[in-house]
Amino acid sequence: MPRNAAALLREAGMVREHVGELGLSRAEDTEILELGRERHAVVVTLDADFHAILAVSMATGPSVIRLRLQGLDGVRAAHLIMDIVGRFASELSQGCLITVKLRKTTCHMLPVFSLE
Repeated sequence: MPRNAAALLREAGMVREHVGELGLSRAEDTEILELGRERHAVVVTLDADFHAILAVSMATGPSVIRLRLQGLDGVRAAHLIMDIVGRFASELSQGCLITVKLRKTTCHMLPVFSLE
């Protein structure tokens, strides 16, 4: 995520921190997820691993928004995140995985159950 997206979200009244601001730029995905769980925060990422970790572990949180859009600058990322948070506020508060693509956004509630 562009680092300045967190600053723009804060300016808009949302409490947001970038992992780089927390000294966690090199943290393992599981460490970031645990921090999100502890803080009851929504994790926003470009990385598919976060969704996979939560699905495989049958976790109930934290909620994760995965942006599958390349080349987003901070302004566009911030506006997109504000839109997604507004549209899916209820689901995010309960624990979900959201994937945002160019023409489609999906939301799956946690835990994700496999029917295999």
